[in-house]
Amino acid sequence: MPSVEVAPNKHGDFLVDYETKIFEDVKAQPGEKALITFHTVAFEGSIGLVNMLQGKRLIRKGFETSILLYGPGVTLGVKRGFPRLGDEAFPGHQIYEVQLNKFMEEGGKVYACRFALQALYGLGEGALLEGVTPINPLDVLDIQLLHRREGALIIHTWTM
Repeated sequence: MPSVEVAPNKHGDFLVDYETKIFEDVKAQPGEKALITFHTVAFEGSIGLVNMLQGKRLIRKGFETSILLYGPGVTLGVKRGFPRLGDEAFPGHQIYEVQLNKFMEEGGKVYACRFALQALYGLGEGALLEGVTPINPLDVLDIQLLHRREGALIIHTWTM
């Protein structure tokens, strides 16, 4: 039987070449904008978290960046905790609050659809994280159209 003659991987090893970059490091031109829409359920996959991190990266590249939470996406922007609001019931329980707060601290804007809050999840505006702006359901389309009109980068996050 063949034997493996390779030492096992250990902490601190590099398994890929993470330093070689192929594309230029793009920075925003003055006035460029980005919008990331979230129609995804909190804790149902990684896309919500991944695109929050992309949002922070866009801000750091100079884009005026906004996040739109609509449909089940509003579940990313609400206060949670157990047994009290703000308590972390398990490691990572507050990850969406942590990441959205960092995004807003760096200058990002976050909007949440009032229809989804009330009609879909039975929540009021008081359930939203501090700094998240509630919007009319008719604004969900208009914010996207305004960003399109301005030539913004738009990333749609949609899972179900």
